[in-house]
Amino acid sequence: MPNIAIIPARGGSKRIPKKNIRLFCGKPIIAYSIETALNCSLFDEVMVSTDDADIADIARQHGAKVPFMRCVENANDFAGTADVLIEVLEEYAKLDLHFEWGCCIYPTAPLIKGKHLKIGLKELKSHSFDTVFPVIPFSYPVWRGLSRVPSGKTEMIWPEHLHSRSQDLPEVYHDAGQWYWFKTKTLINQKKLFTQNTGSLVLDEMEVQDIDNLSDWKLAEMKYLAGHEEK
Repeated sequence: MPNIAIIPARGGSKRIPKKNIRLFCGKPIIAYSIETALNCSLFDEVMVSTDDADIADIARQHGAKVPFMRCVENANDFAGTADVLIEVLEEYAKLDLHFEWGCCIYPTAPLIKGKHLKIGLKELKSHSFDTVFPVIPFSYPVWRGLSRVPSGKTEMIWPEHLHSRSQDLPEVYHDAGQWYWFKTKTLINQKKLFTQNTGSLVLDEMEVQDIDNLSDWKLAEMKYLAGHEEK
């Protein structure tokens, strides 16, 4: 059975208006995800799930398919990624199209690389994981995190690590926010991406940038340009 890339791109971005199609280094940011998926030779189908006509038009212009629009229920602020992916798989099933492996690729991931998608699929299959996604280590040891309490004081969350050396503390990672490879049957059965049988791929901090505000956007552009200057 073939592989499918699903790019979930809702139209209701509030912090950065029209975030999914905002110009990033000269072209709509979603185009980077679409083009990487099309060029990596891993997918038989590259589609965008959206509720927005403008996003659908731009997605098609850059080579992705938009065979149907996302339902209203999965286009609100509370719909989860798994719900969106399952809707897509069920709609394709109605067309008698079925996929064994799927990859959710986020629309605001311009630093995404095809070589990482290939490694992710290899990890998924060779270790029989349910899902695989990229992670990066926190740049500062979370074990020495601080909290500000109502009295105005600042306290350690884990005071037992006040005198711990950074190199003695275990590494902690966070989601890179780029993509998730998954077994379609497992996703449909468990209705979640993160399971007890999930693997990961560690990326470099220069290969990742979460984009939640305009400062993040500028950092992502700087990293993108720096990466292309090295080539």
